[in-house]
This record gives sequence, C-alpha cells and structure tokens, in this order.
Amino acid sequence: MGRTKGAAAPQVVSLAGDKLRVVDKPRHSKRAALLSNALRVSVKPALSVWSYAPGAPWPTGLLESVAGLLPAPRHATVEPVTLPDCDAELIRARSAAHTDTHAMLYLHGGAFLVGGLNTHRGLAARLSATSGCTVLNVGYRMMPEHPVSSAVEDGLAGYRWLLEQGYPPERIVVAGDSAGGYLAFAVTLAILGAGLEAPAGLVAMSPLTDLDPERKLDQPGRPSCALFPRSAWRGFLRLVDLVESELLPDLLQPASSLVDADLRGLPPTLIQVGSDELVLPDAELMASRLARSDVEVELQIWEKQVHVFQVAVDLVPEAREATREVGRFVRRTTSADQRRQAVRRRRAVGSV
Repeated sequence: MGRTKGAAAPQVVSLAGDKLRVVDKPRHSKRAALLSNALRVSVKPALSVWSYAPGAPWPTGLLESVAGLLPAPRHATVEPVTLPDCDAELIRARSAAHTDTHAMLYLHGGAFLVGGLNTHRGLAARLSATSGCTVLNVGYRMMPEHPVSSAVEDGLAGYRWLLEQGYPPERIVVAGDSAGGYLAFAVTLAILGAGLEAPAGLVAMSPLTDLDPERKLDQPGRPSCALFPRSAWRGFLRLVDLVESELLPDLLQPASSLVDADLRGLPPTLIQVGSDELVLPDAELMASRLARSDVEVELQIWEKQVHVFQVAVDLVPEAREATREVGRFVRRTTSADQRRQAVRRRRAVGSV
C-alpha cells in the first residue's frame, strides 16, 4: 500500500476513491525513542522466551495485578459494572460533557491472554476526556481458560448493556487496541449479525486483524518491531489453536482473519498503527478491505511508534496527540450530520 513520506507535518493521501485516507504522522519524539529502546531490551526478549512454550502455566495475571496497585485516574470517576459473564466499569472524565448521552465500548489489548480493567483504566479515562463520552471498559474472558469467541460474546453483552442504559447506537463508538482491536471489529460484526443497529463508529489501535502468518511475516525489508519478535506471533497462533481445540463448543465460531470477513455495513473507522509494528500489514490490509466494502476509513501511520503507544499517554507526546485524534473522530462520527449519512449507508447496504 503506497503512502506519503514526510518529516514535519502529517501527510495525507486518498486511496480507493474517497473511502480511504492514509495519514502519515512523522513526528518521533525523544521520549518515544526511549520507550522503544526500553521495550527492545526488556519485554521483547521475554516474549521471545514465551514463544517457545506458549501453553506453559505462565503467570498471565501478574500484569493485571501489578496494574491494580496504580492510583485511580485523576479527574475521572470509576463505577463497577457486572455483565453476564465478566466484570466491566464505567469511566467518566470530569471534563467530559456528554457522558449521559454518548458512550464508548472499550476492549483492552493483551493477546487475549493478559491485561484487563486495571491495565487500561488510565487510557480509558483519557479517551473519555478527549471524546467527551462515557467509556465502558470491558474485562472480557480470556485465554487459556476461554476461547476468543467468549470475548466476542462479552463485548456484545457490553453493547447491549449500553443500549439498555439508554445510549442510542448512533452515539456509541466501539474501540479497542491490539487484540482488543480485533475484538472491536469482531464485536461490531456480531452486533450486525444479531440484528442490532450498528454503532456510529469504530476505533482500532494497533489492531490484530489477520491470523495468516504468511501475510504478516514473509515481507522482506520490514523494520524490526520494538515489542514483538516474529517467534511470538507463531507462538500466539499455536496457543489460539490449542485453546480452541480444547474449549471451543460447537455453537461458537473459531477465531478467524477478520480481513477476510464480509465487512459491508461497518461504521466509519479510524485505525492507528506504528510504522515499524508487526501488525502494520494487518492495519493496511484491513483499511484496504474496508474501503473496498464501501466503509469510510482513515488509517494513521505513526512513525516508529511502539505497539499501542497510546497507553503511554502520560509519557509520550505522540500518545497524547493520538488520543486527541480519537476524541475528534468520536465527536465527528456521533454528530447529527454523520448520523444522517450513516442512515443512508445502512439503507444502501440493506438494498444490496
């Protein structure tokens, strides 16, 4: 996929007619470089070791436990919510102006294996502030105890819960990062499959969308990802296959490459990804497939940013800028004019 190069200001190129915009974000701060280097010498080697035995009894809950020791987000309220099969929480920034009428369904990352409400509470609070809406942070069921489809069910339950609380679909945005980016797409497709009205928009940060290792790994000349060794990806796929072969009941669908799904009817989408990430091909291919499916999509490629750099919002200036971009996207897609356009798109899709 071709895109522009730049050194100072964001560069924009329109592809696939007027449905896809690719925006290069060339800024690369010293703090971003420091974070990248730190991950290369700490987390990346650990993931390389993990990849040789992904099914071993690793302490996958440790990160979430440690994150639970962090102080609650400043200038935000956190209210626990109980969904049918998992916990969740409502996060409202005190500066958010539309918490009673606008909502974001947030699905955290962590390879369907680690992370949770604690690890992503700070990012969710920041997104509430930039978007002006309530954020429902969902602590969905994870591997190795549950297959990926259970997480999709929990995300769908979160969407139904927001509808029951009076949030209209045209004022809800579904968002997620990494594996949560996969779930943002999968849950929205499940929403359509359940006959529910689609949300107003979709946000995916460093999303996993393609489970085909060849399309991701066999690309000569790609820069090295600061976080994931290539062996970690193959280890992850082995774990998914192991869990689903043991736990997946007949009534649920196995995890699949969402880039190959029928994407028609999805709402306007914002995808953010780093230029050196292992999942950059996922983001580029998903953006192209969305545009071909008549879905409006903006793909932002942030120069040399690490995987889900938005989590480092208190450290990296690009993370703050990226969350502001998310806020602008949410406000735009939930505006009255955008809702009228969405109604026309859904009618057009329904007539096909």
